[in-house]
Amino acid sequence: MTSKSNLKKSVQGWLTGILQDPITKILMKNSHLTRAQIETLLIDILSENIAERKLVYEEKAKLRLLKEGVSRGAFNRTLKQARGNVIKSIYTVILLGYLGILETPNLEPYIEIANKLRTYTEAYRSLIKNRKTGKERLKMINLLQKELEEGLSSLSKPKSLKKQ
Repeated sequence: MTSKSNLKKSVQGWLTGILQDPITKILMKNSHLTRAQIETLLIDILSENIAERKLVYEEKAKLRLLKEGVSRGAFNRTLKQARGNVIKSIYTVILLGYLGILETPNLEPYIEIANKLRTYTEAYRSLIKNRKTGKERLKMINLLQKELEEGLSSLSKPKSLKKQ
């Protein structure tokens, strides 16, 4: 089992890495979640995997990237807001599908970027899992990352949804 200080260091190191990822930054900037909400949601959902045990909310609140963490109440409020925003975003996608908007050509670039994102994630996970850093593989992942960053930035502009 992981000690509390080691757990905090592990979770915070992991969070920092995720939140500093260029693709994560672009996605966060254009999502309906604040940085605090994303951080809180990640801690709530994934910190127990690192701890290898069940964590109470008071412990989770201490894992935030702030020096002293936050109170359990603040953690729970932020978590509630994050969950609410996630649910609203999902319902927005469902609504767009119901109204037939998801089938329009205007959204095709978003579907394409989502598929590229999946490819990138799978390639990155494979790289980590196999611990092989062949030059060609790294080059491909870096190229895909750059392509994703550019594509996501481009699609974040409101005019990108404009009728073709």
